[in-house]
Amino acid sequence: MITNRQSGTNVHEIADGIYRINTPIVIDGAGAFSFNQYLIADDQPLIFHTGPRRLFPLVREAVGSVMPVGSLRYIAFSHVEADECGSLNEWLGAAPLSVPLCGAVAATVSIGDLADRAPRALADGELLLLGTHSVRWFDAPHVPHGWDCGFLAEERTATLLCGDLFTQGGADLPPLTEADILGPGEAFRHGMDYFAHAKNTRVMLERLAAAKPATLACMHGSAWRGDGATLLRALADALAATSVA
Repeated sequence: MITNRQSGTNVHEIADGIYRINTPIVIDGAGAFSFNQYLIADDQPLIFHTGPRRLFPLVREAVGSVMPVGSLRYIAFSHVEADECGSLNEWLGAAPLSVPLCGAVAATVSIGDLADRAPRALADGELLLLGTHSVRWFDAPHVPHGWDCGFLAEERTATLLCGDLFTQGGADLPPLTEADILGPGEAFRHGMDYFAHAKNTRVMLERLAAAKPATLACMHGSAWRGDGATLLRALADALAATSVA
């Protein structure tokens, strides 16, 4: 469903009760790209990633097409960057009962000062109940970048909110695909390698693989459905090959 015809912002359900909000953009000198946020509609609704501040009106409009914006309870994000949490305070203003939701590092070194309300910091492995959905936090320092990085896995639908992993260029991509995203993701990465290549990368990706995700909710490009564990291990192999090279 297109929620704003001028921007092309659109909403699609990619798993039961989980909605991908997508806005296509053009970056000067880099071409077509996209920003995704993911909304979990439940008793205590959660949005994962806010988008940059300039996209806030579009994302708010999209959330409003699914549920009342003011009912949001958690404004969650992987790490502190503009596309992950740039409009955090705008969301806190629009949803009076909401709080920032992030890992302990981000809460301690950034969000405790930057946000208009105190964050809820999740410990590694902590499970948060939202209603019929529940999300588990995985600390993942420096994967793909930033020592505050982490991911949320929704357990009932086996959906991994995987942030910048498998970033795909382009804007005219399907909301959910079973086609290859590792190849396009690696093509994008080889053009602009955003991975830190930390020593713990394979270990962190293996932890995510062990959760056996069936849907990968990517922040840039299509969400993906299939054997997420195998795909995450293939990504670890590709990164290791690059590091050796």
